[in-house]
Amino acid sequence: MWKIKDLENNLPVLTAAVKKRGVKLDAEIDSLVGLLASRKGLIKKTDEVNRKRNELSASQTAPDDSATEQAKSLRAEVTCLKEQLREVEASIHERLSDLPNPPHSSVPEGSGEADNLTVYTWGEPRKLNFPVLDHVDLGNRLGMLDLVRGARVAASGFPSLRGDGAFLSRQLINFMLDQHRARGYFEIEPPFVCNRAAFYGTGQLPKFEQELYWTENNTLALVPTAEVPLTNLHAGEILAEEKLPLRYTAYTPCFRREAGAYGRDTRGIIRVHQFAKVELVRLARPEDSYDELERMVEDAENILRLLEIPYRRVLLCGGDLGFSAAKTYDIEAWFPGQGRYREISSVSNCEDFQALRARIRQRRQDGSTIYIHTLNGSGLAVGRTWAAILENYQQADGSVELPEVLTSYMRGLRTIRPV
Repeated sequence: MWKIKDLENNLPVLTAAVKKRGVKLDAEIDSLVGLLASRKGLIKKTDEVNRKRNELSASQTAPDDSATEQAKSLRAEVTCLKEQLREVEASIHERLSDLPNPPHSSVPEGSGEADNLTVYTWGEPRKLNFPVLDHVDLGNRLGMLDLVRGARVAASGFPSLRGDGAFLSRQLINFMLDQHRARGYFEIEPPFVCNRAAFYGTGQLPKFEQELYWTENNTLALVPTAEVPLTNLHAGEILAEEKLPLRYTAYTPCFRREAGAYGRDTRGIIRVHQFAKVELVRLARPEDSYDELERMVEDAENILRLLEIPYRRVLLCGGDLGFSAAKTYDIEAWFPGQGRYREISSVSNCEDFQALRARIRQRRQDGSTIYIHTLNGSGLAVGRTWAAILENYQQADGSVELPEVLTSYMRGLRTIRPV
């Protein structure tokens, strides 16, 4: 979230940065400029009236009915001015809540996915000399995936996994959590619902209210990602500098209404309304956050390396950034059934954008406080990892040979064969 003082001191810089996102904010900026001018005028007027009150008080040497009435009138004027100031500042904050995070200077120009930059590639896709299937056909043949019954008991976009498919999904969660714990993350089992304050803190509210699954009375909603509860664990707190960075990992089911809403990826479990995800969150000192971002990307990529799934790291351009992110890397796994790389993780530095909304600060050695930086990323999306394993490890006879690193998790099961 933008700070009022930054708007007053660096408005051209901030608006230029947001334009990198391809977002037109002319009307919003004009409105903010007018509100800021009103705020400045009200503060000046309040100071003037308070000065008059002080002068009147200092000049009084004996009871004076006229002076008493004048003091009463000035006090009422100050009360009125303060109320007007509160209303103007509430309007400013309401408009600021709808403004996206300005991109970091290293984020490239661009309007969308086609302008993202591939910065690193790992692994060589297998050359398959037989008809290649996608995860839907493989899942059906192997008796691991049931989209029809999932839709029957819920709706389209709520898949059901069966037998070895359900077992593989559960063990992937365990595998990912174990790996992240070994790399220094503290495991949390958070609530799977959050309140409005938490969603505001991470930037889902007020802009994305319609994309959440709300419970009765719209007071709690199902989490779209564990980023929401993990980041808000320290909402309203002041953290000791020496305790940073904090590194959290968690598994949650995730629920998103927007899945498939744009007519893309409606086949299979790539874009669905309910999915499992292991999340990574870091709370860091501002001066360390971009080093932490690089480490966090490596932590997510480590899962794909262990699974021996080819992938690439992509730096998102301004036009493809999420609302709260200042800089984002997408990690895209190779899907031979689709003949392309597909996003399997998105790792972002939100700088102090979320910390301002959630009021998370750190106390420095000199006693002063500043807002921390928050980072988040998938480590990984379980369903997409599940699908990538099926497609990358498929065999000519229709079976799937599981990655060796999962042998102990799968209780010795190495090959899943057609039912």
